[in-house]
Amino acid sequence: MKYLFIHPNFPAQFRHVAARLAQSPENQVVFACTNTRPEWVIANVRKVQFGTRFQPPTNGHKLAHYYERAVAQGEAGYMLCRKLVESGFTPDVVVGHSGWGATMFVRDALPKTPFVGYFEWYYNADGADVGFDPAETVTGIQRMNLRTRNAVILNDLDACCIGQLPTTWQASQFPERYRDKLAIRHDGVDTTFFAPLSAEERAKGLVLPGLDLSGVRELVTYATRGMEPYRGFPQFMEALPRILAERPEAHVLVVGEDRVCYGKPPQEGGSWKAVMLDRLKGVPGMDRVHFTGGLPYGEYRQVLQHSMAHVYLTRPFVLSWSMLEAMSCGVPLIASATAPVEEVVEHGRNGQLVDFFSSDAIAEAVCRALSNPAEMLPMRKEARRTVLERFSLERLLPGNVQLIVDAAMGKFDSR
Repeated sequence: MKYLFIHPNFPAQFRHVAARLAQSPENQVVFACTNTRPEWVIANVRKVQFGTRFQPPTNGHKLAHYYERAVAQGEAGYMLCRKLVESGFTPDVVVGHSGWGATMFVRDALPKTPFVGYFEWYYNADGADVGFDPAETVTGIQRMNLRTRNAVILNDLDACCIGQLPTTWQASQFPERYRDKLAIRHDGVDTTFFAPLSAEERAKGLVLPGLDLSGVRELVTYATRGMEPYRGFPQFMEALPRILAERPEAHVLVVGEDRVCYGKPPQEGGSWKAVMLDRLKGVPGMDRVHFTGGLPYGEYRQVLQHSMAHVYLTRPFVLSWSMLEAMSCGVPLIASATAPVEEVVEHGRNGQLVDFFSSDAIAEAVCRALSNPAEMLPMRKEARRTVLERFSLERLLPGNVQLIVDAAMGKFDSR
């Protein structure tokens, strides 16, 4: 069979299913993306690049900018599909990540080809991420902007034969009339790769290029794609003065890029990292706070494996892979008591839950984890067990692959 995956980033959520399908010599697998990521290679998966340089006109309607970009991406996706067909590659199924627009015209380019949509989020102005901060006011402009974003997603919901999304919480955000078209299937965590270290290996300490923490026995970690309020970066930083004061031997490692992936940049300009460092200027112990930037996968795993207290905070939004990867490594987890987290973490059993907005609660939980490692051991084991039983790649991958194969065979056409 011939499989076409479409995602702006390679390989993203499709890494494992694409690799598994490509293992069969009877299959041809093409992955279309805008960012080819040369450091990522999957055996027998052919990468093709597509994209557009379109920018919405400055005199266009401000509520149409997002939709116009999505349409431009959709046009590029359409042209890519037609070029593949002309080159002799007509896919039996297309699997595409929805929301960017790239899959908007897939059914027009390939009217006889089943389309499996991968959905992460449906935007609601109430009850989730928007307006979660009591200090924020949801404006009419915001509400209208969310509808234009949802228009792109609704297009794909209508076009797909079946959709996939990773958690029950994320599924609950979609209109009820579409939910019977959505299969809740997490991508899966590679629990062999993200596994706890032995006591001997942990004793060696963490050494990264340019940063030797081998002598550090109390390591606090925070990992994120971007440093932003959506992932509780300001609250984490505000917890540092107390952590550094109460745990004078502790070092803090912040993994992630100095950018905003979700939400807005600071009103005063600059980045959230710069804003928070300015607020903490003069705080004793800040020399023990290290920013690594983005890390290669192997080094990122080492950070998690050596952590003595990993902090994961999120608004009621998409659940990050990083939380499950940390749990798979058996890390003492301190996480926000928000809906996506509470679907996985039970306070006192497989992690500690804290008020998202309380820097004191975050600091107290971190200090508790550092000062009572024996008390954390049962929670660490339960965290690992949770991922093994509910999110293990080994358990979930066969079903995720079968969903795509079933779609290719026309089993969801009745939907």
